[in-house]
Amino acid sequence: MKYDSNGALLETEIPGLPVHHGKVRDIYDLGDSLLFVATDRISAFDCVMPNGIPDKGRVLTSMSLFWFDYISWAPNHLLCADVSDFPQILKPYEKDLAGRSMIVRKAKTIPLECIVRGYLAGSGWKEYQKSGSVGGYKLRSGYRQAEKLDKALFTPSTKAEEGHDENVTFEEAQKIVGEEKAQNLADFSLRIYKDATKHAEKCGIILADTKFEFGEIDGEIILIDEVLTPDSSRFWPKDEYVVGSNPPSLDKQFVRDYLESLDWDKTPPAPALPDDVVFKTRDKYLSALKAISGRSLD
Repeated sequence: MKYDSNGALLETEIPGLPVHHGKVRDIYDLGDSLLFVATDRISAFDCVMPNGIPDKGRVLTSMSLFWFDYISWAPNHLLCADVSDFPQILKPYEKDLAGRSMIVRKAKTIPLECIVRGYLAGSGWKEYQKSGSVGGYKLRSGYRQAEKLDKALFTPSTKAEEGHDENVTFEEAQKIVGEEKAQNLADFSLRIYKDATKHAEKCGIILADTKFEFGEIDGEIILIDEVLTPDSSRFWPKDEYVVGSNPPSLDKQFVRDYLESLDWDKTPPAPALPDDVVFKTRDKYLSALKAISGRSLD
């Protein structure tokens, strides 16, 4: 196991198991299932930073487990998240895996990032300023930054193993996965977003936008990877939200904003994050977990 100087888990190593290292997750093949390990790596602009955010992987896992349970009507890939029930081969690594890992069903990944936008922020706001549209949808004039959209939009992107994901229109998504499947993904994503926004608002949080990933098992579409975490979503505290500005957020937008202030062209190698950014980001992730799920890390 590889940790950085702040105690962030950067990489796992379990000898004897095939592994794929993603941007954030280390995925081990257990034969009839997969072990998902959420490390403390953090990526921005599709680049992985050289240092991590302590406890970030535990926050992502805890929040995903909360949401999998909350939106239990949506089939997902989760099998087990209790390390005491993990296979024998994983026993020597229980301490490192605890709280940041889960065993999941194998699914065929659908090659789309399923993004839902309820507010005009980030790249959507930039696109609207240039063209008056977002993700191929022509919007009315007069929107301000961070304003709530008249209706939530499904704005997918490609899912790139390396390099940058690319935004695509719904029509282009239909060509990638087929018309019926694209429509099912859109309906699925929008329904989850609607349910999640209702809960978040009760917790004093605005869920501005989020990203889902889906897979298929025997033709059934299921929710995979993480769901509604500070890595995949934009969370705004309601009491600090002001239309016409970039609201403070409890997610990795803080890291993106820091990186935007640098003279960096958003290509590897990424710059190391200073300690103040690291620990402020950690605080934001912990605050999001507490506000939305009521949970704290042990």
